[in-house]
This record gives sequence, structure tokens and C-alpha cells, in this order.
Amino acid sequence: MKITSNPHRGGQKLIEAAPYPSTNVARASELIARCLSDKETPLTEVKGLADVAHLWAKDERGRMDLGSFKALGAAYVIARHAADIAENPDASTLAGRTYVTASAGNHGLSVASGARRFGANSVVYIADTVPESFAERLRAQGADVVREGVDYAASMEAASKAAQDNGWILLSDSSWEGYYELPHTLMEGYLQMAAEAVRQCPQVPTHIMLQAGVGGLAGAAAAYMRTAWGQEPQIIVVEPNAAPALQASIEAGACVFADGPDSVMGRLDCKEPSLIALNGLARDADSFLTLTDEQVTEHLPAMADTGIATTASGGAGVAAVMNADARAGLGIGPDARVLCIISEIAE
Repeated sequence: MKITSNPHRGGQKLIEAAPYPSTNVARASELIARCLSDKETPLTEVKGLADVAHLWAKDERGRMDLGSFKALGAAYVIARHAADIAENPDASTLAGRTYVTASAGNHGLSVASGARRFGANSVVYIADTVPESFAERLRAQGADVVREGVDYAASMEAASKAAQDNGWILLSDSSWEGYYELPHTLMEGYLQMAAEAVRQCPQVPTHIMLQAGVGGLAGAAAAYMRTAWGQEPQIIVVEPNAAPALQASIEAGACVFADGPDSVMGRLDCKEPSLIALNGLARDADSFLTLTDEQVTEHLPAMADTGIATTASGGAGVAAVMNADARAGLGIGPDARVLCIISEIAE
């Protein structure tokens, strides 16, 4: 475990060319309600997991029947493209378009679902290590699935090449130099989740735990929660110690590649941060915490027993609150009011 206080909090951008995350929740909510017919997910109070006054969990496991907060991302981008063409887009609005991405998890399902809703095609590249059960879930949403590469980075490279070769639209949930517009819009979709949590919380939290891979969820949620709740809550970003991309970049004051072994937190096992998320979290987050695989997986059975069964990726924020050393290091005492996000269903 490692805790890093953010020396850039409230300061200037780390990546000048990259934008900050959007906070335009009204734009996102109107389109999501009109074109994606999304229903609000619940916020529940979880008892008995940690020595805190309140532990609230925003439960994203039922989002759009896709099992993850990422349902709000790529599908929102595609809905925005459809709305730009037609006032009332339907299942044929984007006929002839193809969206391509790489995925190790839930982002690919959002791409596939969004494309299917509006008549577009989708191609999802997956690495050799991705289970065939996930490939079948993608195909059930209408995606063409291509296996290429030994890891996510290799499959993303293949997806990028396919986009260039075929004139397809590359739709990633990360951002890098020169690739900002689509991921900026994608993160805007995540604001719906953050806005719901703000409305649902009975009190302003003292601490907010946001798990991160490239940082899309964390960056979007932190940006909106700062606009809604100001400077009072402490925002803590939780990453695997095998992939501390955001923590290492904050320490370096620049985007860095943080290599390490594979983590069981597969959807958080990202070695390089999204530049948009990095800008936002450098401004909005107070601390960055890394946990080992064991420090997360040991708490999953207790989470399941309280009704919030999830994966190591989906429960990393809750696991951080359950860890006594983490609570001590972050100043989370018995009077704390803590907000976490359950970001995906159990596998």
C-alpha cells in the first residue's frame, strides 16, 4: 500500500494541450434520457464493513442492463453522433458507420450496444487472454470480435490500425496526445452517474473513494462532485499497485508509463493514464492510494455477504475503506461519511 498526497491540488494543468473533464451534466442527462432511456441506479448504505459512520455505495451493476458504469460512456458518444444527424434518431440513423475499439472488459459492451441501438456496426479487438465468455457477450450485442495481441495495448494498436485502414471511427475510453474529442465526450456521459450520486446522498460525504484504471470514472466523477460539493470532501483515487499510472504521474508531474505485473483488478490494470483524466484529477483529487491484489480480494466475500457482490475492479474503493491501515493513513475516522462506487457486476 502506498498513499501519495497530491501536490498539484487546485493548480494548473499537467498536460497543457489536453482539456479538463466536462461538467456539463445537463447536456449529458438530456440526451441519455431521450436516446438511451436509462434508469437511475441506486445508492445504498452498507452496514458493518468498516468503522465509519456511513458507508454509501453507488451501485452501477444494473446500468442499462450491461452491468457497468461504462454503459454511460461509449453509448453516449454514439447517441450524441446520432442526435447530431436527426432530432429523433432511430435504429437506422447511423447505418453504414463502423465504430472500432479495443477492450478488456465493459467498454466494448458499451460500444457494441450503442452501435446496435442506432444502426451502426461495431468491431471490438480483444487480446488473447480475454475469456471467450466475454467475446460471446460482445457478439450478443452485435459486435464483430477480433482476437489480436497478447495484451490490451497490442489489441488497441490493432484497433487503431484497423480504423486508419478502413475509415472506421476509433472510440477509446482513454485519451492521448492528439486524441481528445471523443474521450472527452465519453467521460461526459459518466456525469450522469455522478449527478445521481450527488442527488441521492443524504449528506455531503467527508471522503469519496474513486477506483481508477486510465481514470475516466474518477476524473469525471471528481470534476462534477467538486462543482456540487465544493472543497469539503476528500477525494481519494484507488489503483492497483501493479498499475499506479495516475499516482506515478502525479508524483512525476507529467504523464508516465507505470509498468508492473498483471493485476486481478483487470479493468483497473492500466499502465498509462488518460490525459484528460490526469488533468482533472491533478486539480480535484486529494490523495492517490495503491492496493495489492490481496488487499482487495480478501474483502470481496464480505462485500458479497452485504449484497454488493462485485469484482476486484468494481470493489477496489470499498476495499480501501475496509482496510484499517488505509483509513488511518487517509484520516478516515469513526465519524466519517464515505461514498464509494460499485462499478461492475461480479463475474
